[in-house]
Amino acid sequence: MADMPNGEQGFASPLELFNSIAAQGELVRSLKAGKASKDEIDSAVKLLLSLKMSYKATVGEEYKADCPPARPAPENSRGLNAAEAEEDFVDPWTVQTSSAKGIDYDKLIVRFGSSKIDKELVNRIERATGQKPHRFLRRGIFFSHRDMNQILDAYENKKPFYLYTGRGPSSEAMHVGHLIPFIFTKWLQDVFNVPLVIQMTDDEKYLWKDLTLDQAYGYAVENAKDIIACGFDIKKTFIFSDLDYMGMSPGFYKNVVKIQKHVTFNQVKGIFGFTDSDSIGKISFPAIQAAPSFSNSFPQIFRDRTDIQCLIPCAIDQDPYFRMTRDVAPRIGYPKPALLHSTFFPALQGAQTKMSASDPNSSIFLTDTAKQIKTKVNKHAFSGGRDTIEEHRQFGGNCDVDVSFMYLTFFLEDDDKLEQIRKDYTSGDMLTGELKKTLIEVLQPLIAEHQARRKEVTDEIVKEFMTPRKLSYDFQCFCFDT
Repeated sequence: MADMPNGEQGFASPLELFNSIAAQGELVRSLKAGKASKDEIDSAVKLLLSLKMSYKATVGEEYKADCPPARPAPENSRGLNAAEAEEDFVDPWTVQTSSAKGIDYDKLIVRFGSSKIDKELVNRIERATGQKPHRFLRRGIFFSHRDMNQILDAYENKKPFYLYTGRGPSSEAMHVGHLIPFIFTKWLQDVFNVPLVIQMTDDEKYLWKDLTLDQAYGYAVENAKDIIACGFDIKKTFIFSDLDYMGMSPGFYKNVVKIQKHVTFNQVKGIFGFTDSDSIGKISFPAIQAAPSFSNSFPQIFRDRTDIQCLIPCAIDQDPYFRMTRDVAPRIGYPKPALLHSTFFPALQGAQTKMSASDPNSSIFLTDTAKQIKTKVNKHAFSGGRDTIEEHRQFGGNCDVDVSFMYLTFFLEDDDKLEQIRKDYTSGDMLTGELKKTLIEVLQPLIAEHQARRKEVTDEIVKEFMTPRKLSYDFQCFCFDT
């Protein structure tokens, strides 16, 4: 699963974007002529391609060096005008927004062609499972889907499905934002009582990052400990390293090759922004992330069944991988995977900035002490409060941009308490310091409990989770003898 680098800022007009592309193209040419380092050239090329993608989204046509935009961009085929398209940009590696509130997810649904998770769907999930919907569903943190109604149809008709999610292990350090898909996937596994596969894309990180193979695999194992600490059922969960599993699973590799045969280089360039300077490993990687979407990639779990649908909870930036997968699936005789998309977890400095493992103050990390959590929240959490206590009491704070309140929407279970905090902060009755104190009191025990569970995860437990094996589950229609 791709991690996201910092995105470039939005541009005021199509002409500014056009001029920036021209300037960036000149930079690329000069770097190549000056025999700059490969990393420097690759970084410049990637930015150039990202600018061209933004230009196409804004103007509605490809960039042409001799054809500057003469007028404001018309609405493109996906219904976004130039001003809207400039605000947000999302792909597996780049997330940018000009709004302090963060990405406009309603516009993103239109752009990606997914469906909104509305109250009707949340109610249907509650009826099907007999369980109160998870707070991530109640609060719109998981906000978009593809074919979730098909999954519920299957479940209600006693037909099987399974869960698939993943992690790109780029470092030993995981922050609280990395836990979001796993917290929700754990809930889905519990309420639907279905098997789960978790892909550790250590091969991807070797290809994209300055890592050795041993480092990438080591990070996968260490990250797996944090994932296991979320409480997954070892009898129903298979965690696998790509570097480890692909060499021992002909079924998995056969699906990778099938997918590769049905996706052209032009398609992956258009979807993922690859350039001629990218390694062939990067270009072929999307097929590896797609393969777990198909049940016969795991013969030890599903035998040779090819008709079991997959449900993938993930952040919305991963959707391009699975749009590609869903396009390929019917052409190779498999069901399309269904998806549930989450919003992005904001950095402490605000929704316009990005969390980074290289910046310890950008988020709360799973290794932080209680004192570090308190210091980070008090010192670095972006505030929606006013400049003075008097102004705050008079005008109130802005929960839409306040990071402490955003974090509470993810981690405070009590809906009534969250709503009371929102009212008190918006009215000015609650000060920023009091809001931060509330968040600290939520985060400190959450992280401490996670750390205690992680200490219990031995190397033997990790090995058991990562050993290909038959999984046990009670769902009556996982009957493979028929």
